[in-house]
Amino acid sequence: MEKIKVASVQFQHAAGDKEHNLQVITSYVEQAVQQGVSLIVFPEMCITGYWHVRNLDEQEIRQMAEPVPSGPSSTYLVQLATTHRMTIGAGLIEVSPEGKLFNTYVVALSDGTVHYHRKLHTFISAHMQSGDSYTVFDTPQGVKVGVLTCYDNNIVENVRITALLGADVLLAPHQTGGCDSASPKGMKPIDVNLWEERANREEELRAEFQGPKGRGWLMRWLPSRAHDNGIFLVYSNGVGRDDDEVRTGNAMILDPYGEVLAETTAVGDDMVIAELDPSLLSRSTGRRWMRTRRPDLYELLTHRIGNEEDTRTVRFSLESD
Repeated sequence: MEKIKVASVQFQHAAGDKEHNLQVITSYVEQAVQQGVSLIVFPEMCITGYWHVRNLDEQEIRQMAEPVPSGPSSTYLVQLATTHRMTIGAGLIEVSPEGKLFNTYVVALSDGTVHYHRKLHTFISAHMQSGDSYTVFDTPQGVKVGVLTCYDNNIVENVRITALLGADVLLAPHQTGGCDSASPKGMKPIDVNLWEERANREEELRAEFQGPKGRGWLMRWLPSRAHDNGIFLVYSNGVGRDDDEVRTGNAMILDPYGEVLAETTAVGDDMVIAELDPSLLSRSTGRRWMRTRRPDLYELLTHRIGNEEDTRTVRFSLESD
């Protein structure tokens, strides 16, 4: 891996309006290429829209879903990637050849290759399935990339396995912040009126985005995913009103020590760019720690202990810890 410039984008998608959302993606790709970016990351399900999907019936979801990589949105991302010689990641709803629906993150490479990650912990709709495999691949720029979508990153084993599979850079697309967490000290909602009145209440809104409902929550755990596994991490997120919730943006890029290389405090659409220096990888604390692992002690990690629950149950249960 050589030094590369990467970008993370936050933007407010339009629910169900794939044409509009792809236009926004195109605009940021065109801006990024002017700054020498070779890898750009957009949010989870930003092509189809996200939070409104929980209220749709199966047929309505199927009307938005596309096959991957042969569908029109994937094909469009490939055209962008090959035209601008860039790796581009963005999320949508996939319909598989078997007819199953997935929250899928598509990564189009500059040589026309497509990789995709099916979210491992899908909860947005009972009509959508969770994926069952990890996603790590090489880009034409010589970067070993892994993908974990939103809730996937909450489970430390997912990030560790992605790192063990060789990922140097983790793409972490999200739709989060301002969520109604059941945990007493977890995220809490942001008043949607504050977003709607942002023209006159911008600093009040920024304080919410930077506080415990947004960045403050992220900084409790996100840097540790990069630090403990010795990987670069590119965090992309939605921003603004998403149905009845408000996403907090906070797009950022972290190094293998968990330090922030670039981030935004914008309360609207924005992009951040950072150069990744591969010399930080080999001697990073996380990679050194990983070399002292004792897999013979970890058998318990592969066995159920009896209190496991479906992600949807945990995510929406007010009684959950």
